[in-house]
Amino acid sequence: MYIYEQNRWPDFIWNSDELISLLSNVRNLQGKLLGRMEALGFELKSEALLTTLTLDVLKSTEIEGEILNADQVRSSIARRLGLNISGLIESDRNVDGVVDMMIDATQRFNDPLSEERLFGWHSLLFPSGRSGMFKITAGSWRKDEKGPMQVVSGAIGKEKVHFQAPAAELLEKEMNRFIEWFNKNTKNDYVIKAGLAHLRFVTLHPFDDGNGRIARALTDMLLARSDMSSQRFYSMSAQIRLQRKEYYDILEKTQKGNLDITNWLKWFLICLTNALNSTDLTLEKVLAKSLFWKKYNEIEINQRQKLMLNKLLEGFEGQLTSKKWAKISGCSTDTALRDIQDLLDKNILEKNPAGGRSTSYKLS
Repeated sequence: MYIYEQNRWPDFIWNSDELISLLSNVRNLQGKLLGRMEALGFELKSEALLTTLTLDVLKSTEIEGEILNADQVRSSIARRLGLNISGLIESDRNVDGVVDMMIDATQRFNDPLSEERLFGWHSLLFPSGRSGMFKITAGSWRKDEKGPMQVVSGAIGKEKVHFQAPAAELLEKEMNRFIEWFNKNTKNDYVIKAGLAHLRFVTLHPFDDGNGRIARALTDMLLARSDMSSQRFYSMSAQIRLQRKEYYDILEKTQKGNLDITNWLKWFLICLTNALNSTDLTLEKVLAKSLFWKKYNEIEINQRQKLMLNKLLEGFEGQLTSKKWAKISGCSTDTALRDIQDLLDKNILEKNPAGGRSTSYKLS
């Protein structure tokens, strides 16, 4: 029996005594973080916001096995928020769709949820009406035309069914009830409500695909309400990505259990605590970047150099070579070498120990 087959579904119960200290700690960390961010200037806050939202979009899609281009995501978010940053590039339609959904959820967090809004988000995720090679019902509840919606793993012929969602004919009633609860329920703390909404939505699994990404958008929407701020400085999706195995394990146990979801909420609050604590690393990067540019504020640096130095400051993957410099900045290899040599002469870059054909560079 799945949780939605219980007689009193979706009237969840939990042991508040087991959650109170975890919830208090989350609330304390949220307050401290918002206080720290208020002490920063507009520019640093904008950079932290851009960094967090970029991470959120990248990791939310990565959980589903889809890898997006980080530069495209960053550029798409910056354009939609009106942030003036260097090195903006064009972004694909699928990238813009995920970004538009996340921006709508977090910037309009107090707006009511509706069937139309959820359908709009789903259409943004699947603008072509396809998920990979497969045609899906986009912007509408699933139809189950090819059988029940199941979460399955394993090789063909040896599949393991982890979960089977409610039948399609139940969805309209269930989703109407979910939307009404989402908009009108005020008795639960917003952090607890975020955990409830996440579980309830992924259990209903109302779409052919994209349910996890939309559930995480709804989670962020309620966490924004709990912070009373549209500015996101921590990423629940990034933390779920780090704890993905635990996430799927506790989700499966909860969906196959009874209506006592204390263990799910404990996991959710611990995961959120880890997300809030990991924000220190994000802020360190943002502050380090700010200090770097203050240090070299009066030194002449061209736009290609600024682009590549920002990539190094944000965490460049792999080794930076002249060939990669040329490709990313859109210049010739000779120009890339001149750019690099100029920064070597100014002691901004230095060579990595290995030389020859594998010559690569890092920040001094």
